[in-house]
Amino acid sequence: MGFILKLLLTAILTYLLAKFLPGAHLDGFTSALWLVLVLAILNAIVKPILKILGFPITVLTLGLFLLVINAVIVLLADYLLSGFAVDGFLSALIFSIALSLVTSVVDMLID
Repeated sequence: MGFILKLLLTAILTYLLAKFLPGAHLDGFTSALWLVLVLAILNAIVKPILKILGFPITVLTLGLFLLVINAVIVLLADYLLSGFAVDGFLSALIFSIALSLVTSVVDMLID
């Protein structure tokens, strides 16, 4: 039950973020649900690989390269989903930072 509640809350907040942030576009709430699911899959499969490959750069930048990895994950979701679009790397970076903040708040409230 907690997983479904987190999924729905994150989808609602993702939909609202896409409405308010410049450069992020969602077709509707269904697209937001698909986006949350695709991001969860990409974070589980692709993100660990990118973290291992980018570990030296992450150490040199004191962890700031992880923001770039998050933006790349959002750009991959943009490529995979037709109902979601970001205008460029900077928009993906801003969207990923805002989504990370929102997701951490949801995790604190639910857990």
